Amino acid sequence: MTSTPSVVQNSGQVLPAGHEPANLGDILERVLDRGIVIAGDIRVSLLDIELLTLKLRLVIASVDTARQIGIDWWEHDPWLSSRARPPVEPGPRDPEEVEAERRPRAAARARRREVRQEEWDEVDG
Repeated sequence: MTSTPSVVQNSGQVLPAGHEPANLGDILERVLDRGIVIAGDIRVSLLDIELLTLKLRLVIASVDTARQIGIDWWEHDPWLSSRARPPVEPGPRDPEEVEAERRPRAAARARRREVRQEEWDEVDG
């Protein structure tokens, strides 16, 4: 009757039986098959005033895994794919429609100016 050894000697390292060291190819295959996400934030502050925040998100996955999780931006980017189409530019708009959209914004700006002027008049008067 033969028994399996409880430890395996491999290049000076003692490992439990059944656990063989993974080579780089195995690790890369496992990462690409399952995917990995690396996230980090960098904040630059001066005297407790936040000047800059960078939010970094890195996803490493195979193309198939990325598609499964809903990431396929490279298929729609005209710089990366010949099948992607550039966004369609809107055509000329009806001048009456443009004017109708402009009127409420212009009226709101005029109201804000009037309120500011009234506040200044109260300060001066």
